[in-house]
Amino acid sequence: MTRPVYKYYDLVMALFVTILLCSNIIGAAKVVTVWGFTFGAGVLFFPISYIFNDVLTEVYGYARARKVVWAGFGAIIFASFMSWVVVSLPPAAGWHDQNAYESVFGQTPRIVFASLTAFFIGEFANSFVLAKLKIKTNGRHLWFRTIGSTVVGEAVDSAVFYPVAFLGVWEPRLVLTVMMSNYAIKVLWEAFVTPVTYKVVNFLKRAEHEDFFDHKTDFTPFSIEV
Repeated sequence: MTRPVYKYYDLVMALFVTILLCSNIIGAAKVVTVWGFTFGAGVLFFPISYIFNDVLTEVYGYARARKVVWAGFGAIIFASFMSWVVVSLPPAAGWHDQNAYESVFGQTPRIVFASLTAFFIGEFANSFVLAKLKIKTNGRHLWFRTIGSTVVGEAVDSAVFYPVAFLGVWEPRLVLTVMMSNYAIKVLWEAFVTPVTYKVVNFLKRAEHEDFFDHKTDFTPFSIEV
């Protein structure tokens, strides 16, 4: 059987991985307060990866979205390993920025583990829920499916990441505050950009001549087969 050739699938994968890496490396560890609202800075951009996951699952199906999630998972592992190696190398004489470098890139194994676990479980939960809802709704009510899958996926992600990464390091009240604030922002992000999601999904469906329904899909996350 001839496999379909897609024009934009690889591009969407590259954008997904880029957003994922940037939000994890640049914004994951900083906590900010804006207008009295305390949240992790990375939350402003990380939800975009869930939007891309929604688009991938909606257009190309769960199996192809699963392959992209694995690509992102591998990218995070490599970025974490590279950060550890570079931070661990002895600084040259006269270079006085080691402490600053460690504070930015010196993620502890605990945070890396929390990030990987939360990402893996949350992204697959998001994709699974959207694929199942698409079948249940017969492809109708895209807004309900994208927001509903994000409600589940981001809940799992937040419930895993913040307690595993910061409980015992931050005060429990701060962990709960940041976790709930970030979760609310992520879901609101999804709702806010729903019109954009519609435009992207409709464009890709027309351009790729694809609107995949996962009727016979094997939903195991432990595969990259399409």
